[in-house]
Amino acid sequence: MPFSVTSSAFSEGGGFPSEYTCDGTGQAPPLSWSGTPDGTVELALVMDDPDARGFIHWVVTGIPGSADSLQPGALPAGAVEGRNNFGGTGYGPPCPPSGTHRYVVTLFALSEPISVGGTPTADAVRSAASGKILGEAKLEASYTRQL
Repeated sequence: MPFSVTSSAFSEGGGFPSEYTCDGTGQAPPLSWSGTPDGTVELALVMDDPDARGFIHWVVTGIPGSADSLQPGALPAGAVEGRNNFGGTGYGPPCPPSGTHRYVVTLFALSEPISVGGTPTADAVRSAASGKILGEAKLEASYTRQL
């Protein structure tokens, strides 16, 4: 079974529901995954907007390798939210200023824990994960604001 990440709120290549954007509640969407590679000790997540030069919306590290989901408002024990490009920590909802933007959730399956400090950046996570990645799963959706 291939390593994959999905959401009950939207499908791969589909539309990002407004509920999980700045036009809605701004709450993080539910995510689940399957096919986690054998030997996974920790998972790390990065959500970015490649249409805005990789603008970071969400970083989560320390997700136990045994976990199979992230639910809105509830991180697994040991998980830590990192810094987003809004200048804070946690989930920063999609809020494109114009046009349609794509949002990519990348989940890294890691062979060992990564050490990135208290509020890690996406760059720190990617750098620390180098050489420890057993698998990578992606989920992409797009959003257009109705201004």
